[in-house]
Amino acid sequence: MASLTRSLKRCQLLTKSVLLNSTKQNPSLFKSNLRNPVSQISKRNYISEMRKSAFEGNILRLLRNEIQYELERSSPKQPITKFNSFTVDDRPGEQWVRLTRKFGENEDIKIEATMFDGSIPVSKAGVGEDVKLHSTLIVNISKGDEEVLEIMCSAWPDSIEITKLFVRGNDKLSADPYVGPEFKELDDELQDSIYEFLEERGINEQLTAFLHEYLKNKDKTEFVRWMQAVKSYIENK
Repeated sequence: MASLTRSLKRCQLLTKSVLLNSTKQNPSLFKSNLRNPVSQISKRNYISEMRKSAFEGNILRLLRNEIQYELERSSPKQPITKFNSFTVDDRPGEQWVRLTRKFGENEDIKIEATMFDGSIPVSKAGVGEDVKLHSTLIVNISKGDEEVLEIMCSAWPDSIEITKLFVRGNDKLSADPYVGPEFKELDDELQDSIYEFLEERGINEQLTAFLHEYLKNKDKTEFVRWMQAVKSYIENK
């Protein structure tokens, strides 16, 4: 056991001696070994930055090309602010538009229209298959009191379909309100009367046709706006 201990000590002394001699003969070796980890880290950081720069540059190039293509193909038009008796609020950067008007002496009408939220396939002569786009309308009619008549509608380019109607308070809905039956389950004569009620207030096929053209333009405007916002974010390093 004592012999083994002495052998281990001799090996340790020999190793230490070799290291000291190597350092004396070539002092730069020890310094190089110290500097090397930092150098390797710097190199890795440089490569990482180069890859990141190339990646971001490619994104910017694609975004610029897409923006230019959209603007050259069919540049978005300036949003219309009036349609018949309605004032149109474009709500830039949002996924819906608002129309408002007065009717009679005491009615305030507000319509909120979503951007396209659905579609159905339709056949088109000489072209093949096309799609008919859908938007949801929320019609609010108030008379200055605490209650609002709310009518939910499906808006197609050539038609409007009522899906629900109910009366609620001005402070929006309670947690779980009763909103009545599906509109199509009501008596046919009652359904016709409510459509006539909306027609009298300018909420009809003419309005939905206008909205669909308006929303097509907004869809393009918001797409270009979105691409420009992403491009600006990446450019601001």
